[in-house]
Amino acid sequence: MDAAMQQATATLTHCPYCALQCGMTLINEGDRVSVTARDFPTNKGGLCRKGWTSAELLSAPDRLVAPLMRDRKCGDLREASWDEALDRIVGEIASIAGRHGRDAVALFGGGGLTNEKAYLLGKFARVALRTANIDYNGRFCMASAAAAGLRAFGIDRGLPFPIEDIQGAETILLVGSNLAATMPPILQYFEEQQRRGGRLIVVDPRRTATAAPATLHLQLAPGTDAALANGLLHIAQRDGLIDRKFVDARTVGFEKVLHVVASYWPERVERITGVPEHQLRRAAHMLGEARTAMLLTARGTEQQSHGVDNVLAFVNLILALGHAGKPFSGYGCLTGQGNGQGGREHGQKADQLPGYRRLDNPVHRAEVAAIWGIEPESLPRPGLSAWELLDALGPAGGIHALLIMGSNPAISAPYVSRVRDRLASLDLLVVADPFLSETASLADIVLPVAQWAEEEGTMTNLEGRIILRRRAMPPPPGVWTDTEILKALADRLGCGDLFADAPRAIFEELRRASAGGVADYAGVTYDRIAEGDGIFWPCPAEDHPGTPRLFLDRFATPDGRARFHPVEYRPAAEETDQDYPFYLTTGRVLAHYQSGTQTRRVPALNTMEPEPFAEIHPDVARSAGIAQGELVRLVTRRGTAEFRARLDPTMRLDTVFVPFHWGGRACANLLTNPALDPTSKIPEFKICAVRLERLRGSSSP
Repeated sequence: MDAAMQQATATLTHCPYCALQCGMTLINEGDRVSVTARDFPTNKGGLCRKGWTSAELLSAPDRLVAPLMRDRKCGDLREASWDEALDRIVGEIASIAGRHGRDAVALFGGGGLTNEKAYLLGKFARVALRTANIDYNGRFCMASAAAAGLRAFGIDRGLPFPIEDIQGAETILLVGSNLAATMPPILQYFEEQQRRGGRLIVVDPRRTATAAPATLHLQLAPGTDAALANGLLHIAQRDGLIDRKFVDARTVGFEKVLHVVASYWPERVERITGVPEHQLRRAAHMLGEARTAMLLTARGTEQQSHGVDNVLAFVNLILALGHAGKPFSGYGCLTGQGNGQGGREHGQKADQLPGYRRLDNPVHRAEVAAIWGIEPESLPRPGLSAWELLDALGPAGGIHALLIMGSNPAISAPYVSRVRDRLASLDLLVVADPFLSETASLADIVLPVAQWAEEEGTMTNLEGRIILRRRAMPPPPGVWTDTEILKALADRLGCGDLFADAPRAIFEELRRASAGGVADYAGVTYDRIAEGDGIFWPCPAEDHPGTPRLFLDRFATPDGRARFHPVEYRPAAEETDQDYPFYLTTGRVLAHYQSGTQTRRVPALNTMEPEPFAEIHPDVARSAGIAQGELVRLVTRRGTAEFRARLDPTMRLDTVFVPFHWGGRACANLLTNPALDPTSKIPEFKICAVRLERLRGSSSP
């Protein structure tokens, strides 16, 4: 073995992208870092193309390695020292809070931040800044499923069972997810499920790569999810498929639901959803006649102004059929972002404290305040949710300063032209990012931060499995971690003694702060995680094995029973009309992730999917005079965007699909509707009314 190979190091870690958190090994040979897959329970040695190329980001040529500060005279960003940047941040925050109050300063986090960062960011908001206004981009992802899970089961954990249980279910109902594009390694479990004779039902307006090989594809009209779920339950009741023994023993509220679904007869549901009656009947019987069945939802049904109701309607179905609280059965949410689960457990959300405690609960406030060494009265009250916070930026809304970590809302927020205007109206915008993202390019101060392989920390994947990302290398000189930044700011604000910046020390405090909460990490340690394949919460003590499977004995409600919730179908916030005759829906493609800040910097991924597109049925394109590959303009009540036409005969005639990974004139969120679900406060990314216009010429968007 030559000297170069002898110096190579191998670090066991996890992919920096989705909530599957696939196991991988980073091989660092000094001048080159590469990835190999490893046999971890979530991926069993598999990786998607994003995972295989993830190490390329660590040496990206446009990596930020020094703070940038906007020159007050010329308006350009220039390099600055850390002391200069941090001193200016603290000085301006103090000035703004003095003139406008503490809530005039806000923070916006991300579902990709480690548990330690999410915890420290929430603590920094409430202790150092004492502002009510903190939320994160996870509010745009799985908030509806979280709210529904809390209402129905008393707890929110993406999957209440390990991923490996998927292959043991006789029937799976997958709603609003294209797993072939979003987390391909998980497909091996579905393929094994079908190999064993299991059946897969996919509910999606598009015939995706996930829907095509399914046993049954229910191609519903966008926004009609609750009507579909009620219709399936109506058939189950009519045809004697209800598990009355389970309903009577382990649930409450079923009779009220039966009263509602009585009016969702198949003919009516077919008119609403476009799903033929014979498919409705077949789906209901596939679920009702199975001994075990799972219901899995994702963004398609959740990112709607009635997202919570949609999920609850499907949960009603799975409860009525008795497919919960037993092995190889139950409801689960396919969490999207890398730490979408952990990121919503420990204080990034406007209404939460660590351990999934509530900020408006006096007992919870006292418990956390005791850990933090402050008085409960000093904790702020719940603040604004993500969209409400972004819409309140600037003098008109009362928020004058914003610190962003782990998010790119200038691409990812709905009605993004309005968000960009709000960001531009701030007195102070600070963005921490490894790259000059679209949001960072608008900032007054940009702070260069470490990437995933350059720091240590824990993540909690979609199963509730807490895993450890180990540090494989130091960050480049001049680059800090997010926790070092928060600690340095706390020092300058006079409360640095209350903050640690080392991940292990932060996690030890998180353990204490979560103890006794719903998401209890008290028994989890770095050493315990490293000894195995992670630990499932709740884990209240170090001699506790963790909880891979919830609800086998009781649900997490006060009486141990799951709750039914009557749900009426209501149309989307914005319906089609003569001026805007089509539905627009958005989503991901295999090559890219979220706002594309990372994946658009990887050449191989850009080669796979070099530019955005609008997926349209050929008959619709023909009627508009649009040919394959031509530029098309999409117009909604909020703005316009331009895409290449991609004609697909499997598309619904009333629906257009665009991916959301790009900026510029092809930013999908120039079009989307910020109408909010009243409970989860999630925007209606998945449905709005749109029209098509042909554009001549062939220049790229």
